[in-house]
Amino acid sequence: MRSTSEPLLVEVAATGNMTDCVVDTAREAPAHVTVSTKAPDGSWHDVTAEAFLTAVRGLAKGLVAAGVEPGDKVALLCRTRYEWTLADVATWFAGAVTVPVYETSSAEQIRWILADSEAVVCLVETPENAARVASVRGDLPRLRDVWTIDSGAVEELTAAGREVGDEQLERARTSAGPHDPATIIYTSGTTGRPKGCVLSHSNFRDLSLNAYAAIPEVLAREGAATLLFIPLAHVFARFIQGLCLVNRIRMGHTPDAKDLLPDLAGFRPTFILAVPRVFQKVYNGAEQKAAAGGKLKARIFEGASKTAIAWSRSLDDRGPSPVLRARHALFDRLVYSKLRTLLGGRVEFAVSGGAPMGEHLAHFFRGVGLVVLEGYGLTETTAPLAVSRPSRLRIGTVGPPLPGTDLTIAEDGEILARGPQVFSEYLHRPEDTAAAMAGGWFHTGDLGDIDADGYLRITGRKKEIIVTANGKNVAPAQMEDRLRAHTLVSQCVVVGDQRHFIGCLVTLDAESLPSWGTNHGKPGLDVERARQDPDVLAELQRAVDAVNETVSRAESIRKFRVLPGDFTVENQYLTPSQKVKRGEVLKDFAADVEAIYAP
Repeated sequence: MRSTSEPLLVEVAATGNMTDCVVDTAREAPAHVTVSTKAPDGSWHDVTAEAFLTAVRGLAKGLVAAGVEPGDKVALLCRTRYEWTLADVATWFAGAVTVPVYETSSAEQIRWILADSEAVVCLVETPENAARVASVRGDLPRLRDVWTIDSGAVEELTAAGREVGDEQLERARTSAGPHDPATIIYTSGTTGRPKGCVLSHSNFRDLSLNAYAAIPEVLAREGAATLLFIPLAHVFARFIQGLCLVNRIRMGHTPDAKDLLPDLAGFRPTFILAVPRVFQKVYNGAEQKAAAGGKLKARIFEGASKTAIAWSRSLDDRGPSPVLRARHALFDRLVYSKLRTLLGGRVEFAVSGGAPMGEHLAHFFRGVGLVVLEGYGLTETTAPLAVSRPSRLRIGTVGPPLPGTDLTIAEDGEILARGPQVFSEYLHRPEDTAAAMAGGWFHTGDLGDIDADGYLRITGRKKEIIVTANGKNVAPAQMEDRLRAHTLVSQCVVVGDQRHFIGCLVTLDAESLPSWGTNHGKPGLDVERARQDPDVLAELQRAVDAVNETVSRAESIRKFRVLPGDFTVENQYLTPSQKVKRGEVLKDFAADVEAIYAP
């Protein structure tokens, strides 16, 4: 077994909880801008640490007045917006535990999470969200109140809490210690019912302090700020929220992806966090826009892309040559500077998680001037176990472990972990907890390798290993990630368990099809036409051929089949964190799988 570890840079605290950082910041730096919020006219307004603390206390008193007691569970169903952070911290001030629910969740998913967590109250964003909760209210005997943010819930609760005294609130705020639960985050549920991961105040605070110390180039720079746009119900965004609160980094929120580019321009973050699909769409969009501008612009973008990748690769070798420097400077004026401006003009770093980035994409953005730091973690580990550092960047890996984290690779290739960020238990599931923590290590279920320098590389998911009829073990994740990087591909699922060769189910990217069709003399191209179009199929075959060059003959994709629709959260083929529910896909598209293997 190969192992790697990093020592703690900040010692684990023995007392206190996550609310202390909010109180301390307001006392020590009352004018610090904790959050910037967007007004209806698109302008951004600062909320100081002092004003944020006042708002948090007001809402927390409202929760206390409503009967919320220390240790109670408060469900929060809302998109990524200022009120999410406000309600989360107010819940902690009331001594309670936040239970996030994705706003895309179905009524049945809401019923399960609220029932399993035993939530006593629920804050939702919209009347439509409230209606979904109401539809299962009969199955939730512990749920007393449901408040709707868009209907004035924050103001209503703040007004109701005016009779609650400061001393009463302070007793509630300080009731939780470092190892008491701060939140219960439910896993994505790719297999079976989601499990509630109990994460403590210490998990968030100690990890945030050590991450800050490990990556000062990103987090400790003057004016550091980030715009949150992935769901705060996801542990990745939730960790970054905690990181900002603990380390006094300005944050903002945007709930709608269609507003992302103008919001980035207005907020002007210094670093962002996203899943690889966001970076892929930025790249694909720029490539398609260039192609639509004619052959000259298409050639310019192609040259810019190759130069950016060559520039990035040279940084890991002997550095760029004079000729490469000149080409890079030219394309910086023509292409790269425009891409950086789209992201607000100040972004130098991005943190990517949730899936492997792909070396092509990582080198491209690094060459453009946006260094992507890939990270790896799970809900059970409060997000990151490992993350690349600007000073320790090795593209193709997720970097070394964070301070205080130990990683080892088991004999079967599974990644095992322990550290201050590892959860305490699955709620109401002692047997699952014991299995996950066997031998004192958290068993991640992911496969990986650790190189001689201690850098972790993710190679697949243990439960998704395909064993062909010839006995070949195939890890589908890397092939799927590479194929998904193509402009035309939205999702894909590699198949072949107990079959004589590997195949693949593919869905098309409906957003990219129109521009691709226009650029290839096929205006108005839609999914139904595209899945039978010979030029589209030939382009997909070229993409498959490129993937096959990276694997052995036994692992190569011999045949693929294009499905009539996409995998989405709404049709239950994607989790809210955008992971494919492989079991559901294979069950519902069994006929398509059989068609791949038909004589």
